[in-house]
Amino acid sequence: MNVSNSEYLHKILLSPVYEAAVKTDLVKLDKLSAELNNQIFLKREDQQPVKSFKLRGAYNRLCQLSQQQLDAGVIAASAGNHAQGVAYSAKKKGIQATIVMPETTPEIKIEAVRNFGGEHVNVVLHGTNFDSASQHAKQLANEFGYTMIPPFDNPDVIAGQGTIAREMLEQNPDLEVLFIAVGGGGLIAGISVFLKQLKPDLKIIAVESDESACLKAAFEAGHPVELPSVGIFADGVAVKIIGTEPFRLCQQFVDEVVTVNSDEICAAIKDIFDDTRVIAEPAGALSVAAIRKYLKQHTEMQNRNIGGILCGANINFHTLRYVSERCELGEQKEAVFATRLPERKGAFRQFCKLLGGRAITEFNYRYARPEEAHVFVGLKLRQGRQEFADICDNLEQHDYKLFDLSDNEMAKLHVRYMVGGRPVGLNNEHIYSFQFPEHPGALMKFLDTLGERWNITLFHYRNHGAADGLVLVGFDIPADSQADFDQHLTQLGYHFNEQTDNPAYKFFLSDINGIS
Repeated sequence: MNVSNSEYLHKILLSPVYEAAVKTDLVKLDKLSAELNNQIFLKREDQQPVKSFKLRGAYNRLCQLSQQQLDAGVIAASAGNHAQGVAYSAKKKGIQATIVMPETTPEIKIEAVRNFGGEHVNVVLHGTNFDSASQHAKQLANEFGYTMIPPFDNPDVIAGQGTIAREMLEQNPDLEVLFIAVGGGGLIAGISVFLKQLKPDLKIIAVESDESACLKAAFEAGHPVELPSVGIFADGVAVKIIGTEPFRLCQQFVDEVVTVNSDEICAAIKDIFDDTRVIAEPAGALSVAAIRKYLKQHTEMQNRNIGGILCGANINFHTLRYVSERCELGEQKEAVFATRLPERKGAFRQFCKLLGGRAITEFNYRYARPEEAHVFVGLKLRQGRQEFADICDNLEQHDYKLFDLSDNEMAKLHVRYMVGGRPVGLNNEHIYSFQFPEHPGALMKFLDTLGERWNITLFHYRNHGAADGLVLVGFDIPADSQADFDQHLTQLGYHFNEQTDNPAYKFFLSDINGIS
């Protein structure tokens, strides 16, 4: 690639992206600014025709191709915003584009690509994941002479994304700190190579989902490394390995990396909605999630000019169900926990009285044994985690032992909907969580793949509108067949984790006597 920093300035300043893209607003988030005692500004890339910044990089790359390359057509592999950006750009340039998408891609995204590209786009569905779609795209490119349009690891794509920085500097030259989401790194590379050369004192903070922190891993290793797996919620940044050229630029210009979890992302989606009435996609809300988290940890930062980027708003509507459930946990306005109640009249009333009139958001009860019940409780908080710590102290003084489940992903995703089922005399039960590509018939295919050799003792499936399905499964595995079972799981090819020792399982679902 060998593009110098000064060449990037030249590329960004002369980029023709505005033939297709628009100059988006930089808006102040008044409510969040007041809450965090800083001036928070948000770059509204949801205002692009394709609802994300990806249009900039895709169009700029197309504009750098020769006429011969344009006549031969282009190809891209993507199940998300890059696909829509390439499709829109191809139509704008009047050329043919092939978009390879996994067969598991939601129909709404496939239709969006077709609508943006019209007769200029051919959608090819191949494989059940991005890797297989990407490999097929490369094969088609070699076979038909198409030019690949990469999503992030290309100087022209990086320069296209860098036009955001030019706009932000014009719109607010007083910005002091900028939080930028990272997937493959094209966005942060383009913005930072521009801003740091013109305003070197501006602090650039990279933001990653803690389930796909490929830049953090690369910084720790000193070079790009492939993550063994990535999370599925913030699918727009679910990239296993940072781009080579983005990483080179990040090494020069990125000051810090912050990771955020799914609950913090959900809280940020709500923050953005409260101030703008716009619903960001999970990846699009990363910067705001990090701003809230960072300023809560660095209370010395006051009255600073802080920027973030709403980099996309292509959210699956059904994902909102999950966001609504989890946003208050992310804002620390709710806690969920488990405890035991004595099986006697008035015990529940006494327990609620100790909560001091606080609102109970959830209460799941199940008889455990003659002398006690186990309960799963959700509680509204007004003053965050310190308030919950005070509640725990008060309850424990009255002989209630609490088990905080607010950060227990299995408890929040599955167990809260399953409280109650306890097997009797099932001594060989083992619990596993699985992740598999979501498409019609996927659950049946998953069951067929598991086979019938081991008895299933527990099953809970939950889909929050993402490309992958999540399932919790219990198996009756005699000790003498554990090795065979482990080998079988490895051969299945699904991402899985054993959850047998998870305290949420032991407390509510296991035949073992709960948590000691």
